Amino acid sequence: MNDKSKKPQKLKARLPRGFVDRSAADIHATNEMTAKIREVYERYGFDPVETPLFEYTDALGKFLPDSDRPNEGVFSLQDDDDQWMSLRYDLTAPLARHVAENFNEIQLPFRTYRAGYVFRNEKPGPGRFRQFMQFDADTVGAPGVQADAEMCMMMADTMEALGIKRGDYVIRVNNRKVLDGVMEAIGLGGEENAGRRLTVLRAIDKLDKFGIEGVRLLLGEGRKDESGDFTKGAGLKQMHIDYIASLFLETKDSESIKQVQSSEEARRSMMLPLQGVLGGNKQNETYLNGIDELLSLESLVTAAGYGPERVLIDMSVVRGLEYYTGMVYEAELTFDVTNEKGEKVVFGSVGGGGRYDGLVSRFMGQPVPATGFSIGVSRLMTALKNLGKLGQDEVIAPVLVTVMDGDVESMGRYQRFTQALRNEGIRAEMYQGNWKKFGNQLKYADRRGCPIAIIQGGDERAQGVVQLKDLIEGKRLSGEIEDNASWREARVAQETVPEADLVAKVKEILAAQAEDRKRAGNA
Repeated sequence: MNDKSKKPQKLKARLPRGFVDRSAADIHATNEMTAKIREVYERYGFDPVETPLFEYTDALGKFLPDSDRPNEGVFSLQDDDDQWMSLRYDLTAPLARHVAENFNEIQLPFRTYRAGYVFRNEKPGPGRFRQFMQFDADTVGAPGVQADAEMCMMMADTMEALGIKRGDYVIRVNNRKVLDGVMEAIGLGGEENAGRRLTVLRAIDKLDKFGIEGVRLLLGEGRKDESGDFTKGAGLKQMHIDYIASLFLETKDSESIKQVQSSEEARRSMMLPLQGVLGGNKQNETYLNGIDELLSLESLVTAAGYGPERVLIDMSVVRGLEYYTGMVYEAELTFDVTNEKGEKVVFGSVGGGGRYDGLVSRFMGQPVPATGFSIGVSRLMTALKNLGKLGQDEVIAPVLVTVMDGDVESMGRYQRFTQALRNEGIRAEMYQGNWKKFGNQLKYADRRGCPIAIIQGGDERAQGVVQLKDLIEGKRLSGEIEDNASWREARVAQETVPEADLVAKVKEILAAQAEDRKRAGNA
């Protein structure tokens, strides 16, 4: 058979698994949300910085997310100089590299924020994507609890700036030193037990997902999910599982701290479970330091007016990444939503972070304290949509300048109208399709949701006027008007004005439409 008779194979358009295309509405909503977050961060004195999507793989170190992929959860490639590079999996490790590389030029404490995409080479699933956006704020070079306290207060202010009212969110705080002290107490201290410690951390971190019984299984021999897949557990003794459950899993409301009368009472109250494991009056300094820091943070935020209804000590917060060394915190939304099974559930975490004093130090050979917070932009945006808090800054479709004649002079005139509107800050576009079918232009305007169509044919041009068609009002009138008398009494949806009054009249119509939307929203 002649090869020329074969039809060329058409390339199939396929979106890669675990990735999404973003619509204009999604992008506008994201921009609206991140602008409000940025405003809070700037008010706290943070400045922006941007790092590249790629980092050398060794800069990411062993601090990688929980993963079911063979290459540790990151997308990697080998450069032409044989060095391995990976797409960043978060915004914290790149910041640590940036600080170390520019340490002599940076003013400490270095207060910075960043927004950008991160990548996880994980098995995609419902709501689980390989590319998503984070928005981080970090303070590098501040060792005190005050820096952690301010981070929590800033997160509370951010939630409220986004329209999430008090009672619908809480910033939960714990200290990894508390858990590290427990690990030492049950014989999981030292570098040789790093893997089991991380398994314990990640098990506790899944409390909201699997519940107490599921976490107990992960602390023990392991857990089998609904599909039959088995996840190996930490292999702890039953008495140690019971102890960890009592301290970290059954204290969601943190009553052990909220109800005590003084710091010393709180300290003694929280030490009792640890003494039970250690026996007698043995004490663990790591654990004690963690408790002291938590109580200091609680005093600081309370003094600033951020009580437990906003910033709350919660022993169940651990975070799943290994690089945290002190305070860890999560922003949790506490209102109910309906999940895919039709069940009412608490929305849950939309961001988190903590102190990571060892991350920059890996490059420096000297201690460099740091603390930071990361917001999951997509997840937070879903929450705001549930609350009806996005779309307040509505993006109006462009005014459409229609084309009645295709000669150069007419086209130049239409373009001049378009530019005059743009110069006054009005979104506008001149029709670019097949102008000979005028009906198609109005159909295009309707599908785009254009608020106004501007029309000038030969007759109007001879008189130096233009027609303005109020498409929003016209659509409303077409559904309401039943007779000619009603039409005459209603606001006319189309009128003719001199060319010189075009911009002013467009502004007037847009203002009237905005007022109509406002009234409808308040109704």
